[in-house]
Amino acid sequence: MTKARLLRLSVVLVSIFMILLIIVYWDNVGTAHFYLHTSFSRPHSPGAIPGITAGEDWEALPEVDEFLAKLLSSSLKQNSSVSRKAEQLLVQGSSKPVVSNLEENVRGYDWSTHNARNSLDQAKLQIERQRTLREFCANSSFAFPTKDRSFDDIPNYELNHLIVDDRHGIIYCYVPKVACTNWKRVMIVLSESLLDQGVPYRNPLDIPREHVHNTSTHLTFNKFWRRYGKFSRHLMKIKLKKYTKFLFVRDPFVRLISAFRSKFELENEEFYRRFAIPMLKLYSNHTNLPTSVSEAFGAGLKVSFSDFIQYLLDPRTEKMAPFNEHWRQVYRLCHPCQIDYDFIGKLETLDEDAAYLLQLLKVDRLLRFPPSYRNRTASSWEDDWFAKIPLAWRQQLYKLYEADFVLFGYPKPENLLKD
Repeated sequence: MTKARLLRLSVVLVSIFMILLIIVYWDNVGTAHFYLHTSFSRPHSPGAIPGITAGEDWEALPEVDEFLAKLLSSSLKQNSSVSRKAEQLLVQGSSKPVVSNLEENVRGYDWSTHNARNSLDQAKLQIERQRTLREFCANSSFAFPTKDRSFDDIPNYELNHLIVDDRHGIIYCYVPKVACTNWKRVMIVLSESLLDQGVPYRNPLDIPREHVHNTSTHLTFNKFWRRYGKFSRHLMKIKLKKYTKFLFVRDPFVRLISAFRSKFELENEEFYRRFAIPMLKLYSNHTNLPTSVSEAFGAGLKVSFSDFIQYLLDPRTEKMAPFNEHWRQVYRLCHPCQIDYDFIGKLETLDEDAAYLLQLLKVDRLLRFPPSYRNRTASSWEDDWFAKIPLAWRQQLYKLYEADFVLFGYPKPENLLKD
């Protein structure tokens, strides 16, 4: 009887081992690699990234997670030399970015040196930002939708903003209208997930925008189920435990202004058909609207900022479909109370934060973060943009985005919420 049990146990273990080897092999020949043990992976040495609790280990992981992590990491040590060679190739020609895309030339970049960045104490900033986030996530008196659910309760489709770079052990949650185009470019360069004539891109600005936002370009958490099946959640937790996780945020009201300018003041066929036509019909009483955005603009038919705010406040909007990612709240995109982010950057200090983050990730010798746009929507514009928005609407809008204001330390815009 004992021999029979041992035989059955051996068969089960061998089967699991073979399945995992198949997964590892598949992943190695794909576009993303499972480099679980790199110099950029957690656990970090004390002080590597300010604000991170020292001494985090794997004891809290379920046994199956630990087993997967140890097996996968031991199987992939042979890849470290390949990774180093790839990084050496990236160094060549990456020190002086060249703007090659016409659209980027038109939009314009700010190449100034920003000497003020040297005066910022980035370490203290990170400690304060993370403390604020964690305190309000733990504060039972501050409530907002989805706050109290666990990571396991988050549906896969809500994890599509978490981009993974296994090569360097990085997870980036992208927030539209917060420099996400250039951060996606950085992730493409680091992960080598996109080739140009058979060679990985070395300069972020060389990557065309249409490729940057192509969903097939990036390995995201919501793709794990197709790749790893029932092991996907276990592997997500391993990566969340070991990898460096970051996101960039922005004043919520300014982000809304930027989204409006980008999607409704410029000719955008997709957003005209999906959003502008319904807004014009519902809130401006227009009928028989043109089918193309160029015809609409030619006839002077444009969504107003007031139409846009009404759309956001309309309870029918969420019932029909979740907010579009360009104006969806950050807490719904990146789940900051379920994911312990190691670095919180802000668009208001983008240049300083980006340079500091690349240093912490030890990839600053591989690339530089593209410079800021000169025409970036400014916080000082809020008063003008909201001047014609009724006070009651502004107050409702604040409640809609209050969690983003509070979690990420943005002051309540009192001047907009009072007569």
